[in-house]
Amino acid sequence: MKWRGRRGSGNIEDRRGRGSMGSRGSGSGRRRAAPIGGVGLIAVLVIGYFLGIDVTPLLDAGGQGGTGPVTGNATITAEDRRAAEFVSVTLADTEEVWDAVFADQIGRAYAPATLVLFKGATGSACGGASEATGPFYCPADRKVYLDTDFFTTLERRLGAGGDFAAAYVVAHEIGHHVQNELGVLGKANTLRARVGEAEANEISVRIELQADCLSGVWAHHAAARLGTIERGDIAEAMNAAEKIGDDTLSRNAGRRPMPDSFTHGSAAQRQRWFAAGLDAGQVAACDTFSAPAL
Repeated sequence: MKWRGRRGSGNIEDRRGRGSMGSRGSGSGRRRAAPIGGVGLIAVLVIGYFLGIDVTPLLDAGGQGGTGPVTGNATITAEDRRAAEFVSVTLADTEEVWDAVFADQIGRAYAPATLVLFKGATGSACGGASEATGPFYCPADRKVYLDTDFFTTLERRLGAGGDFAAAYVVAHEIGHHVQNELGVLGKANTLRARVGEAEANEISVRIELQADCLSGVWAHHAAARLGTIERGDIAEAMNAAEKIGDDTLSRNAGRRPMPDSFTHGSAAQRQRWFAAGLDAGQVAACDTFSAPAL
């Protein structure tokens, strides 16, 4: 992915001890307010590290938890700085793409999310965020939360290396913000709260697969509009989708995959829906809620 030396986003809130960052103007950015929870030690260490945070239970909890930074002054390494620059550029790319897609396909303006960088732990309107929870989107404050140490875990623990695998993570979380902007997330969570566990899990899977598809829509337009996609990038995203499928994570944790307990979708489903968005470039292609089969 071509990202070095390119414009970053002003919608970065850096809580790692150095204040807000961004490459627009002073870097304070626009403050348009931006967990989803894992279960068990294995989930915390594996699933929680990569999109294993389910946005829906936090909404059910009523958005409890602090909203201010609690990390204090963290040591910022060269790797942290590189990760922050990468995230800022990727976020700017999502903003440019979704600005255009909303105008062309939705007929209204796109309001971007804020992305919070932290190390160790911080607070959100959805509750506490920590290194173990992995990246997540909080609809209550319209922010994405990301510990920059996560990218090392993504590559070394989950086997999903490469810049575009990391970009797919950011794009997936922004996909949840797009769902929130479209009103899909709130409706899905309202329904989810009224049904049993198996049905709630299925709705959660449809939420997550739609976010995967929306990340594919972003990749389609990033290639066409921005020319930032390089040979091998899509393969990195597809590998990441395979590595974080519920069935793959279950097997790697020594458990038999139980589809009724899936909350994010199987590896094949996650790849399929990312590819659907990538091929079509249309939000309409991402209607996982009407799809008879996932």
